[in-house]
Amino acid sequence: MEEEKVILVNERDEQIGLMPKMEAHEKALLHRAFSVFIFNNKNELMLQQRALNKYHSPGLWTNTCCSHQREGETNIEAGKRRLQEEMGFVVDLKESISFIYKAPFDNGLTEHEYDHVLLGAYNDEPTINTDEVASWKWMSLEQIKANISLQPELYTAWFKVIFDKFYEHINIKK
Repeated sequence: MEEEKVILVNERDEQIGLMPKMEAHEKALLHRAFSVFIFNNKNELMLQQRALNKYHSPGLWTNTCCSHQREGETNIEAGKRRLQEEMGFVVDLKESISFIYKAPFDNGLTEHEYDHVLLGAYNDEPTINTDEVASWKWMSLEQIKANISLQPELYTAWFKVIFDKFYEHINIKK
């Protein structure tokens, strides 16, 4: 099976090429990504714990799901695809904020992403793909913010960056 490719972009999110995912992470090249945030009717966020066999950040808590768009795929199409693959359900998603971040890992890989945050609503239990997800839970934004302050080592690097920006963004909207 051919390795999945990521879409290389410039700082305006314009496609400039394709590259195998691992190579892009080894070279820390800017590429397009998305992060899905699913809320229930209590305004709690569905978190996932990454599977223990992941090549980076295994066992850490993060947003509902995230991945990379495929060539020709919209942000929404990509988010729905990955939500189904990881969490076993699909809902309508809407685009929120987007921004660039860079997070190096201990294993020599670096996430350097133009990340699109996608929002959705769901009130049931997911049917997790255990190859991708070890566990899941609902938490309020206030609980997450407090827990990240107390135990940052339990969360993925990108989630801490995204959550900080995302939290400020949604508080502006209130």
